[in-house]
Amino acid sequence: MPLSIDHIVIAVTDLDQAVRDYEALGFTVLTGGEHPRGSRNALVVLADGAYLEIIAFSRPVPDFRWWRVLDEAGSGLVDYALLPDSLDVDLARARANGIEMDGPIDGARLQPDGTRLAWRSARPPESDIPFLCEDVTARALRVPEGAARKHANGVTGVAGVTVAVRDLDVSAARYRTLLGMAPIASGGVPGLGFGLVQFQLGRQIVSLVEGRAEACEGLTRHLERRGQGAYAISFFGGKDEVLDPRLTHGARLEIVRER
Repeated sequence: MPLSIDHIVIAVTDLDQAVRDYEALGFTVLTGGEHPRGSRNALVVLADGAYLEIIAFSRPVPDFRWWRVLDEAGSGLVDYALLPDSLDVDLARARANGIEMDGPIDGARLQPDGTRLAWRSARPPESDIPFLCEDVTARALRVPEGAARKHANGVTGVAGVTVAVRDLDVSAARYRTLLGMAPIASGGVPGLGFGLVQFQLGRQIVSLVEGRAEACEGLTRHLERRGQGAYAISFFGGKDEVLDPRLTHGARLEIVRER
């Protein structure tokens, strides 16, 4: 099976307020747990098996990119992960084809009831491409099932991830290698001033965008402040709606009807 979107990471300065705000947006929010590095999280698990990880830090972690982005640029999207069939196999293939990745890295957190769950990951030094994350303990511990996946706002899954990149050709080649597939579209939208390359992962579309004109001032500003990586997320749901960035804590999120 091809890689699929595992989870999307939103770093915030106030986790308790973020939980209240995402609930106000119609999401079912679960308490996550605490990581050894000094962070804790909450989860929004979707019916397609992907989830949002909303994370906050109780102390500085200068050697961890998520904390640095949060500290320097404020709350918002910081990363996303893909789920491999086999971390070892996909990591070896990526490295054999010239993609540098750190790992496997052991990860774990404690749930409020004391249950320990564990995973392994592999992370690229440059954030234009996602990291890989594979469960060690049962996946249902990290990604709960059942009623937790139902949301009052009608969201059912991830429709797409838009990724801001500095060099579209370079990043598109890295995605081709990591995903083991060719893009489904490339080019741009006349008048909007950006280049575009898109890959399809099942029902999900990953769009790489590079700003090429003043019309993309927001994209350019994002790259300057937050660096390359996840720029915006769309979810499948019952209506078209852009979610209030005050409630999303700076993350660009929208709901789209499946057509």
